Amino acid sequence: MKTALITGGAGFIAHHLISRILKETDWNIVTLDRLDYSGNLNRLNDILLHDCTPEQRQRVRVVFHDLKAELNPLVRREIGKVDYVLHLAAGSHVDRSIDYPMEFVMDNVVGTCNILDFARSQDNLERFLYFSTDEVFGPAPDGIKYKENDRYNSTNPYSATKAGGEELAVAYQNTYGMPIYITHTMNVFGERQHPEKYIPMCIRRVRDGDCVTIHSDNTRTIPGSRHYIHADDVASAVLFLLGKDIIERNYGGAKCPKFNIVGAEELNNLELAQIIADAQGRELNYELVDFHSSRPGHDLRYALDGDKMKTMGWTPAKSVRERIAEVTAWTLNNERWL
Repeated sequence: MKTALITGGAGFIAHHLISRILKETDWNIVTLDRLDYSGNLNRLNDILLHDCTPEQRQRVRVVFHDLKAELNPLVRREIGKVDYVLHLAAGSHVDRSIDYPMEFVMDNVVGTCNILDFARSQDNLERFLYFSTDEVFGPAPDGIKYKENDRYNSTNPYSATKAGGEELAVAYQNTYGMPIYITHTMNVFGERQHPEKYIPMCIRRVRDGDCVTIHSDNTRTIPGSRHYIHADDVASAVLFLLGKDIIERNYGGAKCPKFNIVGAEELNNLELAQIIADAQGRELNYELVDFHSSRPGHDLRYALDGDKMKTMGWTPAKSVRERIAEVTAWTLNNERWL
């Protein structure tokens, strides 16, 4: 039986990935987490108690560790031998990165180096997956969607540190021959998301009849836009990739395969808020705000090209509009997550 080590396992995306792995494989799972503002064991408890069988629950172990520190012999012994390392642990809140940039360097660069060193010591490692972000490419002008190997153009400390971790992963593949994949995804949403994120915030404000702030250009007429994707679709894409053995052509010496995991439809934030309001049967009260003055370090539009994964045979299971309506209904029935 195989074992997957998932860093940040109590985090938002990772707990959806754990749920899907338990249901679709017989793997054991070790989750490594330090349980800070973004890691919440209640997420794991929710899926293990309500969505999993007793046998599935027994396949999950939690190991407490902060990846800013090397994995010492005690932690390594507690983890044991693993076949997969799925590195999702990261500082991921852009606003926090602007306030505490060095904290993000330690989490996203030093932490990535420490888990890469652990993975390098594994004799039977089948795959290391580094979970990166669309934001490493920076803002996307109208009509542009970034491909996997386009250049970086980070515009805030969060994206810069994720790009740094990505380059370390590429370097470890090329220097040590490690089997590494890199994924980029964008604006993931779903059940049990941190309440400060846009979609839970919008659900709460619409429910309460409050004004929803929509970030826009400086004319306050063009809302920002994203390719939103549900966390379960991201988990589906990850398992799809782990079933593949892909060798790519040489990109100027770097051979590390990269994949964009992208929602099927681009929505602007006003359209998104309206879908949430319609799902609740309520009026949308909103204000367009110039994002440059209200959110320095943020970008109006991000966009990734998802054709590579589509050509390989993967697409999201449901439309983003259907997913948003489902998440809205679930969240209103589980208000402790607001």
